[in-house]
Amino acid sequence: MKTNFKRFFVLWAGQLISAIGGGLTAFGLGVYVFEKTGSAASMGLVTLLGFLPTLVLSVPAGVLADRFDRRLLMMLGDGLSALGVIYILMCMMRGEASLVQICIGVAISAIFSSLMDPAYKATVSELLTKDEYSKASGLVSLAGSARFLISPLLAGLLLSVCDIKVLLIVDIATFVVTVLSTFAVKRGLKVQREVKNESFGESLMDGWRVLYRNRGAFMLVIVSVFLTLFVGVFQVLAEPLVLSMADAATLGIAETICACGMLVSSLYLGVRGIRRGYVKVLSASLALAGVFIMGFGLVMRISLITLCGFGFFLMLPFANNCLDYLVRTNTPTDMQGRIWGIVGFLSQLGYVVAYGLSGVLADKLAAVQGIDVGRGAGLVMAVSGGALILVSVGMLMLRDIRGLEPEKAAGREQAA
Repeated sequence: MKTNFKRFFVLWAGQLISAIGGGLTAFGLGVYVFEKTGSAASMGLVTLLGFLPTLVLSVPAGVLADRFDRRLLMMLGDGLSALGVIYILMCMMRGEASLVQICIGVAISAIFSSLMDPAYKATVSELLTKDEYSKASGLVSLAGSARFLISPLLAGLLLSVCDIKVLLIVDIATFVVTVLSTFAVKRGLKVQREVKNESFGESLMDGWRVLYRNRGAFMLVIVSVFLTLFVGVFQVLAEPLVLSMADAATLGIAETICACGMLVSSLYLGVRGIRRGYVKVLSASLALAGVFIMGFGLVMRISLITLCGFGFFLMLPFANNCLDYLVRTNTPTDMQGRIWGIVGFLSQLGYVVAYGLSGVLADKLAAVQGIDVGRGAGLVMAVSGGALILVSVGMLMLRDIRGLEPEKAAGREQAA
């Protein structure tokens, strides 16, 4: 069977470079905003504005990915998202960029970036065979981890010898590389998109019906909501927990070591992939991730906390790989733009809940129990870890999810 893995690799390399560039800007703006305002809330506002447009626009972006050339959408999303970074850079060249100007630039960049994810994931399904999906998912996870592994170290080194404007210029240059890599794939791939006489809303509802009627796939989306919920709890509460017993330098080292867990498993998956037992691997990885979250929240030694954090991030690519494969192989390729847009919107609702409630719960629990906020954060993390274990056990008991395994899905197709 003819494969387009080389084309995928070119596309992936462009996304890897883009992730590194985006990480440079995110790190640099975080430092810049905190130095100028001294406010963690201001940093949170910038992060939120970089997240919400992608969440809100992921569904319509998915519909567009099924109606137009997906590579063209990726090029437009990447290229136009550079406008937000350019705007911030121009403001800084004139003096100092205000918080409002930074928020505007981040929002502009996020709005155009929202075109990327559904088109990119649907393109993977177009380019590769089913046997290559798992390896591809591992490489995609590896590119995502670069934002947390390579970018902070590189940004820290650059900021020690120059200012943030250099980081923004480097990021703008990565947009050019990414667009060119996508264009190279587009030139060598001729895909005929069937044009249907239906409205935008009808097209969207078709994607929703296909996903909703596939009970196993829809249940997996619910599982992904819980996963993002507990990942969000970890993201919000890990820092105050560690800072309650260590300084910022120790926190930075601990974060890098923890993120290396994602690097290790992403490399493994990129080379070997997963060949069978996706539901079991998913359940096991979620259960172990829950154990590591509990350990992170309950142990009081920084070395053990870091070890638990490493284990937690080690499990995430396995869980994401299985979720990605099972949804991808059980939904029609020509509708995957819409489906991935819907999946992205629903699954990321977990982040919204975590960002809004986990800090409040930690503060209130600390006040009620008469303990410091770090210990309150630890208790909330321990409870969330236990809940994730229950989710992993529960999903393994659902026949509809077990029926998504490739051999069982193939058996249903032959019977039909």
